[in-house]
Amino acid sequence: MQLGIIGLPQSGKTTIFNALTRGTVPTGGQSGRMEVHTAVVDVPDERVDKLSAMFSPKKTIYAKVTYADIAGLDGSAGSGGLSGQLLNTLNTMNGFIHVVRCFEDEMVPHPSGSVDPLRDLLAMDAEFLLNDMIVVERKLERLAEEMKKGAGRDKALIQRETVLFERLKTALEQETLLRDLDLTPEEIKSLAGFGLMTLKPALVALNLGEGQTPPQINYTHKHTHVVPLQGKLEMEIAQLPPDEMKMFMEEYNIQEPALNLLIRLSYDLLGVQPFFTYGPDEVRAWTVRRGANAQEAAGAIHSDLEKGFIRAEVMAYDDLMTLGSVAEVRAKGKFRLEGKEYIVQDGDLLTIRFNV
Repeated sequence: MQLGIIGLPQSGKTTIFNALTRGTVPTGGQSGRMEVHTAVVDVPDERVDKLSAMFSPKKTIYAKVTYADIAGLDGSAGSGGLSGQLLNTLNTMNGFIHVVRCFEDEMVPHPSGSVDPLRDLLAMDAEFLLNDMIVVERKLERLAEEMKKGAGRDKALIQRETVLFERLKTALEQETLLRDLDLTPEEIKSLAGFGLMTLKPALVALNLGEGQTPPQINYTHKHTHVVPLQGKLEMEIAQLPPDEMKMFMEEYNIQEPALNLLIRLSYDLLGVQPFFTYGPDEVRAWTVRRGANAQEAAGAIHSDLEKGFIRAEVMAYDDLMTLGSVAEVRAKGKFRLEGKEYIVQDGDLLTIRFNV
């Protein structure tokens, strides 16, 4: 799971990146310069901690999320759209954390001369809408040429693609974000390689000053969350030792670090969920799409398990915690053998039987 942290210059993107990754990347980078910082972060999950305490494995491995602090967006891409290098980087992301400046700071002047969160938010959307329109129009031109030539792919397939891209073009002309459209899973999958920025889910982080009340912003879209954060304060907390962090959070009445909050929202946003494997060697969290079946979950562990899938031994995390041991889960009839079509639930513990 990869999330790109984006935003206009001086919005505090790198501050949020440091808060999420406990990093120390210098803030206040050069405007308009293409630059990317990445970090892989453990997904905090108390269930992994409890399973590790129960099974005492040699290794405990959390699910991972990759954050990328992406510089180079400044709302001025122009009619040519985003640069190829920047577009390629953005296209590898599963979704975005869009940092929007809400804080006032005389030492960090806003490039536009004033702080206006909704204006900045819409400026980024406009840049992405323009980019998507360029992509869609170019694709429609290629489809028209392909239809005229009359050779190669089936004409019915070309026609279906043309209808889909005409629909996208109509939406973009109306300044509708593509993630607001009711697209089928098959249509979304077919669009994955086109670099459509407004199709990707987005978590909008309102970057507040210390003690600032979040502004009221009317920004309602599908596959979108808006969350207020005190970015600078969160970065300072993230860089403290664990005992000092706890005291600091209590002093400022912060319920949980930004890392935990944003990851939980990211899971919901991207439609994924964790499941667990366990044993004396390793307790591990894995990530699959919500609605994945047991064979897909096996593939998340290793392709051989997916190919040779026979059955999945399944128990629910809550049943294990309630009953206290695998033996008791078996004794109470809560331990199940499921086939490849079983839909994995959030927090399932799986052991895959396979033969390759």
